[in-house]
Amino acid sequence: MQKLTDKQLDHFRDMLERLRIELRELLDISTDASRTVVLDQTMVGRLSRMDALQQQQMSQASRAAYRKRLVAVEQALRSLDDGGYGWCERCGELIDTRRLEIKPESVRCIGCQQLSETGGA
Repeated sequence: MQKLTDKQLDHFRDMLERLRIELRELLDISTDASRTVVLDQTMVGRLSRMDALQQQQMSQASRAAYRKRLVAVEQALRSLDDGGYGWCERCGELIDTRRLEIKPESVRCIGCQQLSETGGA
C-alpha cells in the first residue's frame, strides 16, 4: 500500500496539534469540577451534596479520558517525527485516511482495532 504524502502528513500534524491544544484546555477547564467536594451540611443540602459528588465523579472520568487521549495524540506526533505515522502497529498496513480523519491518533487499522476490541488480539 502507498504511504501518506507530505501534504497528508502535514494535514494530520495540524489536526493533532490542534487536538493537543484542545485537550489541554479541556483539562485546565475541568480542574475545578474535579476537586474534592466539601461536605458541609450547613452550606449544602443532602441532595445537593449527592449531586456535587456525582458531578465530581463524572468530571474525574472525563479528565481521565482527556489525559488518555492526550497521551495518544502526543505519541502520534512523535510517530510523525520518526516516520511511523499512519501505519498499523499490529499488521503493518497503512491505516485508511478516513479513519485518521476521524481519529488522527489511531495506531491500528479498523480491522485490527475491531479484533482487539473483540478479544482477538
